[in-house]
Amino acid sequence: MPELPDITLYLEQLTPRILGQPLLRMNLRSPFILRSVEPPPSAFEGKRVTGLQRLGKRIVLQCEDDLFIVIHLMIAGRLRWKPPEAKSGGKLVLAALEFPHGSLQLTEAGSKRRASIHLVAGSEQLRAFERGGLEVLDAQLEDFATRLRSENHTLKRALTDPRLFSGIGNAYSDEILHRARMSPLMLTGKLTDEQVATLFAATRATLNEWTERLREEAGDRFPEKVTAFREGMAVHGRFGKPCPVCASPVQRIRYADNETNYCARCQTGGRLLANRALSRLLKQDWPRSIDEVE
Repeated sequence: MPELPDITLYLEQLTPRILGQPLLRMNLRSPFILRSVEPPPSAFEGKRVTGLQRLGKRIVLQCEDDLFIVIHLMIAGRLRWKPPEAKSGGKLVLAALEFPHGSLQLTEAGSKRRASIHLVAGSEQLRAFERGGLEVLDAQLEDFATRLRSENHTLKRALTDPRLFSGIGNAYSDEILHRARMSPLMLTGKLTDEQVATLFAATRATLNEWTERLREEAGDRFPEKVTAFREGMAVHGRFGKPCPVCASPVQRIRYADNETNYCARCQTGGRLLANRALSRLLKQDWPRSIDEVE
């Protein structure tokens, strides 16, 4: 799922392309992509884009007359920018917003249709999409600490909860916790002030570093390779590969459609975290430490 650095880059590249431009046509190719009934797509035709913003992991295009297009890419949704003369695209294109200088296409791989577009009239209606998560890059340590300790969860869950923190998902939470050298299963209620400060610094550094890195990679080009598994990540998507700090093999916990990646030696004192399904199957044969694996 595109997270804060990816959404930031999308917005930065969309701004010079569509800000101030009229939306000529909204071509919805899938019956599943539009999740609202009022206002209709025709209400947006001819309206200029007057602003762009991020709401958590959502992209919001503001148009004239206080109209909003809210795009949630979910896990497999992506945006593509195509010049006017380009072909309309294949079956992965679920929607296309056509502007004078090009078309903004929403694609989604796979058979599960999770990406969505909501059409909204009025700022009051837009507030329904605000999850309340703290913008860590705009926050002070005290705000971060208060939000982190407001509920007693594992660090992994707390960082990825959109009600607590905005724009952080599965991938960058792994990177944040590795940088902070903290276990993803550590409970927020047991953190010391020093640990909270360490996590705050790691969160800001990771998000800023990857945003800048993506900017440098894209240059003036629209981002085409938005993925949760990036070259240069420390642990996310690197199961079995060496940790860049200690060279121990990266471990993972799988659950549903998600997974947590971590370095046992750097983050858990060498202890392997139980992978529910696999550890239940292996029982006493489940290794307890990284030393039994290496």
